[in-house]
Amino acid sequence: MEHQEYLNQWLAEEQAAHIHGWDFSHIRGRYQEENDLPWDYADAVRLCLRPEARILDMDTGGGEFLLSLGHPHHLTSATEGYPPNAALCRRILKPLGIDFHEAEGNGPLPFPDGAFDLVLNRHGDYRSEEVFRILKPGGVFLTQQVGAENDRELVHLLLDPVPPLPFPAQYLDIARRKLETCGFSILEAEEAFQSIRFWDVGALVWFARIIEWEFPGFSVECCLNRLWRAQEILDRDGVIVGRTHRFFLTAKKPL
Repeated sequence: MEHQEYLNQWLAEEQAAHIHGWDFSHIRGRYQEENDLPWDYADAVRLCLRPEARILDMDTGGGEFLLSLGHPHHLTSATEGYPPNAALCRRILKPLGIDFHEAEGNGPLPFPDGAFDLVLNRHGDYRSEEVFRILKPGGVFLTQQVGAENDRELVHLLLDPVPPLPFPAQYLDIARRKLETCGFSILEAEEAFQSIRFWDVGALVWFARIIEWEFPGFSVECCLNRLWRAQEILDRDGVIVGRTHRFFLTAKKPL
């Protein structure tokens, strides 16, 4: 493509960078991540999920993963704090009979003590003491988190100066200690640094605009020279490769 064609594509992707829930289907087939983690979050959840369990999905996005579990709706609760996603949950989850509350994960949770057998949290904020409080004795907390160093190679590629880590405490050892301090027993704890791949720069533009806390101040106009550098890498290597940072914890509240 000519330079102007690339620029037009990147500007179009920048304009298209809006999502409902946590839906990355816009760039499906143009990027890849989380396909090589040493654990499978969905499988781990299903292994813990009993038909009679009362469950909570924190920061549920648009409820996409929660609904995929097929758990009885009257035994299911969810929270979401991001207003557009919360509005989506009110439209989709509440009519199904799912107990939905708009709430931030890092604040007080609108549930009584000992309300749940299983609390799920994929990439959302949480307070260890609040999760401990709302779990029944013997209840399980299962979380996959985005680590502090996530996408840093891509940040270095696109931004100059490079911003500081947005969540510098997001490491497995720190999260584990906080849970243990609250009284949890740790059943599983894993951390992984794996690849994220992009096969066109337009997909990377869309991604950087969506993940604005990792790429603060990014725009096509401000970062155009860095985007041309990304295109050079793609032309040379056929792919732009970065690194993700994830960790996984399963914790149990004592009986």
